[in-house]
Amino acid sequence: MSETPSTPAADSDTGQASEKPPLKIYLAGPRGFCAGVERAIDIVDLALQKYGAPVYVRHEIVHNRYVVEQLEAKGAVFVEDLNEAPADKPIIFSAHGVPKVVPAEADRREMFYIDATCPLVSKVHREAERQHKNGNTVILIGHDGHPEVEGTIGQLPEGAIKLVQDPEEVWQLEVEDPERLAFVTQTTLSLDDTMDVINALRERFPTISAPKQEDICYATTNRQHAVKALADKVETMVVVGAPNSSNSMRLVEVAKKQGCDSFMVQRAEQMDWSRLNGVRTIGVTAGASAPELLVDEVIAACREHFDVSVEEVRVTQEDVQFKLPRALADAAA
Repeated sequence: MSETPSTPAADSDTGQASEKPPLKIYLAGPRGFCAGVERAIDIVDLALQKYGAPVYVRHEIVHNRYVVEQLEAKGAVFVEDLNEAPADKPIIFSAHGVPKVVPAEADRREMFYIDATCPLVSKVHREAERQHKNGNTVILIGHDGHPEVEGTIGQLPEGAIKLVQDPEEVWQLEVEDPERLAFVTQTTLSLDDTMDVINALRERFPTISAPKQEDICYATTNRQHAVKALADKVETMVVVGAPNSSNSMRLVEVAKKQGCDSFMVQRAEQMDWSRLNGVRTIGVTAGASAPELLVDEVIAACREHFDVSVEEVRVTQEDVQFKLPRALADAAA
């Protein structure tokens, strides 16, 4: 721990003298759950209410262990392959989207499935299909191995989509017809890094077609803008999220690129207090799949070590809502 100040600080809650060093926490706004994540979690909850436990979910519904464990406690069973689920129980596809072979296999096995794919991911799927139908080779900007990328690639025949992760890969890309190209992007990427790749694509292939609307989702964009707004105010940025959450990892990277020390925790118990030695200002944000309860945990843990004051810095308001699948509309009502 850092040294105790020679003049005790006043506790911000009680007004009493405190031996704890002061810490100002700036909360990023927006942070945490986005509309696509809320919809996906609601789908699992409502399916459990309507059909009873167990309900099966292919892959983590969202990339957050706390959320997954809470749903498991209610009766959700998470699997990685349809063969792990019985044909007579409902199965839900995660918010990240799935290749077309997955619902096709579910139909073959006469399984009842509910698709919790985020509507903004589905938009990327439709754009890729449209460009393919127009005779273009589709370039996907994304991270190899991410479930969303696998789902998008799986919308088209093998070889119809080519994946690039950085500008260097753009220059190594081999295409049949450089005049018949279009690009789409994973929804949870770094805005700045993605623009570097797009610029490289446009430099090498000047006629490449772009999406009609930005593919990187509003929530990813807003959370990165909020981190940038805090980066100049704070010495360290704490991101509440999961290492397999793309949008959470990008928040850590965005802060570091702004020159701000940054690290991720999944729960408050993972806080490395040595990282805050001598630090008097921190930013706290959360990835789009991390619930606000986990942010509250981090703040409460900080209060055990510091005399904490909290201020929210909000760059925009979010009011996006997505409709539930028809199969669950009555359960929601």
